[in-house]
Amino acid sequence: MDCLHLTLCPRSAFGGPIKGDTLFGQLCWAARHRLGEQRLTELLDGYTRGRPFAVCSDAFPAGYLPRPTLPLHAFAPLAEVDRKAIKRRRWLPLSALGEPVAEWLAHCRSDRQVIASHLDKADGAHALAETHAQPHNSIDRLTGTTGGAAFAPYTQEQLWFAPSLLLDLYLLIDPTRLTAVEARQLIEDIGRIGYGRDASIGLGKLELVGEPELLSLPSQANANACFTLAPVAPQGLGFRADASHYEVFTRFGRHGDRAVHTGRPFKAPVLLAQTGAVLSPVRLPEQPFIGQGLGGDGSLSRAKGFEGTVQQAYAPWIGLHLAAVREVAA
Repeated sequence: MDCLHLTLCPRSAFGGPIKGDTLFGQLCWAARHRLGEQRLTELLDGYTRGRPFAVCSDAFPAGYLPRPTLPLHAFAPLAEVDRKAIKRRRWLPLSALGEPVAEWLAHCRSDRQVIASHLDKADGAHALAETHAQPHNSIDRLTGTTGGAAFAPYTQEQLWFAPSLLLDLYLLIDPTRLTAVEARQLIEDIGRIGYGRDASIGLGKLELVGEPELLSLPSQANANACFTLAPVAPQGLGFRADASHYEVFTRFGRHGDRAVHTGRPFKAPVLLAQTGAVLSPVRLPEQPFIGQGLGGDGSLSRAKGFEGTVQQAYAPWIGLHLAAVREVAA
């Protein structure tokens, strides 16, 4: 597969962070609208059998990756740095990938340091993204008012990225099925329509900056572990429990676009390993993604007409060399 590096600029508030599995779902909807349902069906052929047409990473601050989910004893200790300050060091500069993993913690930066390093004007921002409560109210569509029994004010959180922040996105595509030009068009479509929750009321707007760059994901010499750039489902894939580290979370997914009107908008929950997982296989995969495609058989969605819904549980990966991992027989 080819890897496209895209630079994104947020143009509005967001309903949540830009996660690879959610972005893949919107990529499928964008393909359905632009390329047609038949083409989307062809693209998804083999998706749950290890043949994804595309795999999306999360979006990261430009020039950085998340700190891998490794225990602190995997890193060289930092003198005169307290534990709270260490926890805030959650972004790894791309320039440090060539250094031994044990030295990475010294290179990692906090939100504030990232803002200071590559934003011309931080405008006093201390976090890369801040949440703010947005008031809402239920509207009676017949009267156009909020009065009566339907008066039900509530608030929802919105995510605001720091001013002028640019984001890196790594998009793997199978060029025999989806071209780079088509992939760019689909990402631009998502940016215009809006990503994630409440896109219909103006959230999630993105702008593609510059041209997508074709590159290869880096890998350290003598790599023996995979550092993931999106949520992934490692279950049943033979990763070594003694040398893998990750945080788990449950994805309570829901349908988007017109599928929300089926009466069954919610999908079955899925257990995933969070972005930044370090997974140690017996043998590194040949493809630049790991994980598996879920669903496709009615297990994710019971909504009529959407029983073939799939979930991205693949992730792009970067090869790491963990000195503490002992070699085992294949």
